Amino acid sequence: MGRGRAPWPGAAGRRLLLSALLAVTAATALSCADSPGPEAGSGTGGASPEPPSPGEACVSGVGHWARALLDGAEPYGDYQSMGLSNRQYDILREVVAAARDAVRAQGDRHARELTDRQVREACEKEYADGAPDEGGWR
Repeated sequence: MGRGRAPWPGAAGRRLLLSALLAVTAATALSCADSPGPEAGSGTGGASPEPPSPGEACVSGVGHWARALLDGAEPYGDYQSMGLSNRQYDILREVVAAARDAVRAQGDRHARELTDRQVREACEKEYADGAPDEGGWR
């Protein structure tokens, strides 16, 4: 290949380039067809789902990490890097400690049921009025 020459000379190179462009165009068209457009939020059908309530977000985040820790995962970083608030992390530590005791006493199945129940109850209590119950930083 000399200086200033295309890496694939001739008709074969043009066919290869055209095939690649067509594949990219088709893939883009398909992904756009599956995605809701700007009009999706208007009218009936296609409305954006509501974001989770603070209590539901607590149950989701704390529940995820509780199950992961019980399965042997190591948390990375601090509670903020886990996506939890300080209070949610407190709930997580309390729930995981109780679940580990339950694993030793009654087995994995009971511990998982206990974990799910305790996470839901603690998060519902904490976010009963839609916000944490102890100041803006909790």
